[in-house]
Amino acid sequence: MVIKMDGKSVDITKQNIERLKELFPEVLTDGEKIDFDMLRTVLGEIVEDHNERYQFTWHGKKQAIFGAQKPSKGTLRPVPEKSKNFDTTQNLYIEGDNLEVLKLLQKSYNSKVKLIYIDPPYNTGNDFVYKDNFKDGLQNYLVQTGQVDSEGNQLSTNFESNGRFHTDWLNMMYPRLKLARNLLTDDGAIFISIDDSEEANLVKICDEIFGEKNRVGLICHKSRASVSNDKIISPNHNRILFYAKNIEILNEKRQLIGEDPDLSNFEYDDNDGKGPYRLTPVDGPGGAKKGNPYYEFLGVQGYFRYSKGTMEEKYSQGLIVKKSNSLYQKYYMEKAKNTRKTVTTWWDDGGLTSTATTKLKKLMGGSSFDTPKPIELIERMIKMIAFDDKSAIVLDFFSGSSTTAHSVMKINAMDGGQRKFIMVQLPEVINEKSEAYENGYRTISEIGQKRIILAGEELKKEFKKEIEENYNDINEFDIGFKVFSLDSSNIREWNVDFENLENELDLYDTPFIEGRSELDVVYEIMLKYGLELTYPINTFEVDGKNVYDIAFGNLFICLAKNISTNIPKAIIAKRDEYGTETSSVVFSDAGFAGNDSEKLNCIELLKDAGYPEDNLLTI
Repeated sequence: MVIKMDGKSVDITKQNIERLKELFPEVLTDGEKIDFDMLRTVLGEIVEDHNERYQFTWHGKKQAIFGAQKPSKGTLRPVPEKSKNFDTTQNLYIEGDNLEVLKLLQKSYNSKVKLIYIDPPYNTGNDFVYKDNFKDGLQNYLVQTGQVDSEGNQLSTNFESNGRFHTDWLNMMYPRLKLARNLLTDDGAIFISIDDSEEANLVKICDEIFGEKNRVGLICHKSRASVSNDKIISPNHNRILFYAKNIEILNEKRQLIGEDPDLSNFEYDDNDGKGPYRLTPVDGPGGAKKGNPYYEFLGVQGYFRYSKGTMEEKYSQGLIVKKSNSLYQKYYMEKAKNTRKTVTTWWDDGGLTSTATTKLKKLMGGSSFDTPKPIELIERMIKMIAFDDKSAIVLDFFSGSSTTAHSVMKINAMDGGQRKFIMVQLPEVINEKSEAYENGYRTISEIGQKRIILAGEELKKEFKKEIEENYNDINEFDIGFKVFSLDSSNIREWNVDFENLENELDLYDTPFIEGRSELDVVYEIMLKYGLELTYPINTFEVDGKNVYDIAFGNLFICLAKNISTNIPKAIIAKRDEYGTETSSVVFSDAGFAGNDSEKLNCIELLKDAGYPEDNLLTI
C-alpha cells in the first residue's frame, strides 16, 4: 500500500510514544495508551509518587506543553523575490510565528543545530508578547500579524497591570524552548539574553527543559557604559543564560570552548625552529593546601605543580629554565595558537548596545531598529561553540535586526567557514510614528533582511584579503538567504460532509489550494519528509512534465497531470545515474486522473527497481 501524505508537521506526542514503545514496550496497552502503573513499576524507585514536591508551575503550563506537541497544519512557502541568491545560498530567513516555525523544522533540522542564540522579549511591559492560542496556532498567527485579536484588541504589549503578566510570558517561552531543544546537536548549546524582569523565571524553565545539570553558567554582559541616575542602582548589564544540550559531551571538548588566545609577550626565541615562547611559572599555586608536591629541583626548593618525574621529563626536553633562583617552563606561541582561552562569566568586551545602535544606523543609512545586540557579543558565542565546526548551523528565532546572521557571515569571512544561519522573525508591524517607518520599513522582518544584504556587501569589502585567501571562489563566501513565509498548508484538508459530498469529492481530486505553485508544494513535501530547505532542487522534463530532483536523487517529486509509466522509468534511470542506494518518490494522486491501472503500473515499476513500498508516497 502506497503511503498517503497529509499536511501536518511531525506529531511530537506520537514520536514520544514511539520512543516509549522502544524502551518499555510493556507499558503500552490498548494500542497507543500508556499504563502509568506499569511505567512506575518498570522505573521502580526513580518515580516521584508524592503530592508534595519541588516544582515550578503556573496557570496554563499544561496547555503550553500540549501546544508545543500539537502538530502544525502550516507550511513554509518560498519567497524568491525577497531572497538573495535563492538557488545557491545555504542560509534561511523565515517570516512567521516562531512557535509554528519551530514545529515545522522539527523533522528536517532535528539534532542539526549547533548553536541557538535568542534575545526574546524581556517582559518589561512595553515589548511584544505572543498570545498563543494552542487550539489553532496557525490561525492565531494570522490574527497576530495584524497586531489585533478577533475583537480588535491590541496584542503588542503585556502590561504589569495584566493579572497574567508573568503567566503570559512563561506560556510564550516554555513551548518554544521545548521545541528548540530538539533541534540542538548533542554537543550544541543555547544562549538566551534576558534582564532582571524574568531572569529568575527563565532559569527555572530552562532548568526543567534542558536539565539543571546542563546549565553551564549565567553570564553578565556589560551592555551599557553610562549611568542611569533615575534609578536606585543603574542597570548596566544583561544576563545571558548558557545551557548545553549535554554538558558531559560539551565538557569533553572544553579545550575548544573559549576565546581567542593571547599571543602577546612571546619575547624569547632560541632560533631552534620551535618559534617564539614565553616563560610561565611551574610553582604550585596554593602550596600544600592544594596538594602540590614539595621537593628540590635544580637547586630550587618548593611546591611545584608537577611531580618530580614530570619535571625531569620536561627538563630533558629543554622546557625547564632557571632564572633568578626560580623555575619556569617554556610556553611556545605555536601551542598557544591552538589553545582556547578560558571564558569567564563576566563579559565586559562583548560590545555596548549604544555602539551597536550607532553601527547599525551607519550600515542602514538611518534609524531602523532600537537596541540591537552587538556583533561582538554573538561572535563570542559562535567562537565558543562553533570554533571547530565551520559548517555549523546557527539558529535565532527572535532574530530582530539579524545581528546573529551578520555575526555568522563575519566569522566565515575571517576563517573561510561555511557556517549557516536560520533566522526566524514575526513580520511584526512597525509603529507609524517611528523613525524606522519614516525610513520606509513596514515590518521588523524587512529590517532584518535589508541588514543581511548590506552587511554581506560590507563584509566582502572589509575582509577582501581574507576571503580571497580562504575561498577558491569569492562566490563560496555565502552572503545570501532564502526567504520563506509561514502560511496554511498547500494541501487541502478533506473532511467528509455528506450534505456537500459532490464538492468534497472534487476537492479530493484536486488536493492543492488554488494559487499555490508547484514549488510551494515541493518545499512542503521536503519539510514533511525531513529534508533541509537548502538542499538543491533540480528539474528534468519527461513528456513535457516537470520532475523535481531533490538532493541529487534523494527524493523525486512529480505533481503533473496525466502521469504515465515514462515518468517512473526516467526516475529510475536518474537514480541509477547518481548511484543512489535509497531514494523516495512522491506523486500527486490527482495526476493519475482516476486511472488506477496506470497508477499501479507506475508503482510496480518502481518496486521492481528496488524501491521499498514505504518510500513511495502520494499526495
